[in-house]
Amino acid sequence: MSMLQFSGNLSWLFPTLPSLPSRMQAAAGAGFRWVEVAWPYDWAPELLRQEAERNQLRVVLINTPPGDVKAGEMGLGAVPGRQEDFRKGLDLALQYAKALDCGRIHIMAGRVPAGLDRAHVEDEMEATFVENLNHAAAVLSQEGIIGLLEPINSRITDPRYFLNTPHQAAALLKKVGCDNLKLQMDVFHWQIMDGNLTQNLKTYLPLIGDTLEGLGWLRSYWKSRGIQDSGPGRPEPQPVVSGPAEETQGSSK
Repeated sequence: MSMLQFSGNLSWLFPTLPSLPSRMQAAAGAGFRWVEVAWPYDWAPELLRQEAERNQLRVVLINTPPGDVKAGEMGLGAVPGRQEDFRKGLDLALQYAKALDCGRIHIMAGRVPAGLDRAHVEDEMEATFVENLNHAAAVLSQEGIIGLLEPINSRITDPRYFLNTPHQAAALLKKVGCDNLKLQMDVFHWQIMDGNLTQNLKTYLPLIGDTLEGLGWLRSYWKSRGIQDSGPGRPEPQPVVSGPAEETQGSSK
């Protein structure tokens, strides 16, 4: 059985601590060796690099900047007319990723603009996202960094978030067709929007941008139950979905 590896999301863990460096120290003290953070941009990248090294932490994921949070923005990837701001934000995210030796950046799609109907602007937002994803893939490939798309449910968490299902994300990845763009799996959002976790895991596992080591727990889980892997993400027979008491891996939010 491979060792489980957990990544603590410092944007949500240790909320009583005032700064990201202090949360890094707390995460190391709690036994984490891998951490992620949504937006590290309030702290200098060199400071965060030194803090990560001092605490023997590896930052494995950051997000692109959200844009104008006070104006209700939550990412700019799919927001029409904000392409230039998206590119500047991507450059900033890349600067931090390189300083932190972070190999993955979540490219945030953003929200349907306030006052507009999703169906009315869907085509324009998708075209904008495809344009920005093509640009991001080209920029990130020069540094060997993976760009991730994470669907965020629009039923509970963020009603106006544009990218809200794994099906939509998979279709975008197919349309863009770049090997360094992958799907970020968050079963919380997938369950709320679709609920068909076992089949969705089988279908979309080949698109998920985790490392092979990070996915080792899943293959070990199938093997421990006598299930042979017949190809990437295609175990036979149907695997059993683990419950709360079973082995799990992923980010702690």
